[in-house]
Amino acid sequence: MTPRLTNTFKAAPEAIKAMMAVEASIRASGLEHSLLELVKMRASQINGCAFCIHMHATDARAHGETEMRLYMLNAWRESTLYNARERAALAWTEALTRVAETGAPDADYDLVKAVFTESEQVNLTLAIGSINLWNRLQIGFRAAHPVDAAR
Repeated sequence: MTPRLTNTFKAAPEAIKAMMAVEASIRASGLEHSLLELVKMRASQINGCAFCIHMHATDARAHGETEMRLYMLNAWRESTLYNARERAALAWTEALTRVAETGAPDADYDLVKAVFTESEQVNLTLAIGSINLWNRLQIGFRAAHPVDAAR
């Protein structure tokens, strides 16, 4: 794979600065770091973004996430490793990442509504939208994940 751009951050600094501000707001929202990393990993799995999967797996592990929960993420519906809040967030992540197919079903929203405040719902939805945008940047410009850190 050959990168299409060497530095998207340098190519559009103001746009990237705005994205980073959104990320900072989401981090400061009170949503659990571990939950946000699972959401980012799951959306990145769906979208096939190796760069973001690598980044968020690395970050999740650095913050204490277990290997098994990362391995099982693709099969979270069949696993007992995730709590109700994580399951609702993962269902919402899948629904919004595949919104053209799903239409954001009421059943998935009801799960979110049951365990997240309105503010948390908005911040969770922003996090899902944000990672989908990051995935499109990295995939579209063929960003390569670090190889040395993966070993």
